[in-house]
Amino acid sequence: MNSVFKFFIPHDKKFQPLFEQSGKNLITISETLLLALSTNDVNTRNKHIKKIEQLERNGNKIRHAAFLGLSKSLITPFSRADIHTLVSALYDISDYIRAAAISIEMYNIMQLDKTMIKLAKLLIEMCRDLDSALKELRNLKNKSIISDVCLRIYKGESKADQLCNLAVAGLFKTEANPIELIKQKELLQTLEMATDRCDDAANALEAILLKNS
Repeated sequence: MNSVFKFFIPHDKKFQPLFEQSGKNLITISETLLLALSTNDVNTRNKHIKKIEQLERNGNKIRHAAFLGLSKSLITPFSRADIHTLVSALYDISDYIRAAAISIEMYNIMQLDKTMIKLAKLLIEMCRDLDSALKELRNLKNKSIISDVCLRIYKGESKADQLCNLAVAGLFKTEANPIELIKQKELLQTLEMATDRCDDAANALEAILLKNS
């Protein structure tokens, strides 16, 4: 019945482009975060942070466009609740990436350790995976791609948890300056929370997949 019903639904020209714009935006913002974490030049880092702020605003515009579309559309490609959940999770990823970048600038964090780089690289992998899964929502012909993406993201989020916990534990053993410890800990945990939001997006994708099987 679902297949027959979908045959009569007009091709989605409103939400799918927004999903794909969000995917591209997430790749760019996650790659820019890695650049910000990888340079020791403060001016260069601040330029990357400014770009991240702009990309987060782009993500917010995409979110608002999707919510406006939900309020005006009689027919949607998936349930309104699932679209709302997915779009919210996608924006939250960029929001936490921005929060991580802002904390570097605001707290003047100069000690950026290897775990932060690892978490940033993990975020790039997750965002690239989300981008590929979002493209598959166009026709749901290759559902295994979405399923595989969700599995990789779940594993990635678990790995991020372990990396963050080990790094924070190491800080309490080696960092003598309590203020520096707090700053480093907050940045690590914010990066880890960005991977949590990737996990939320994967959950939303899996819900769409199950309801449209």
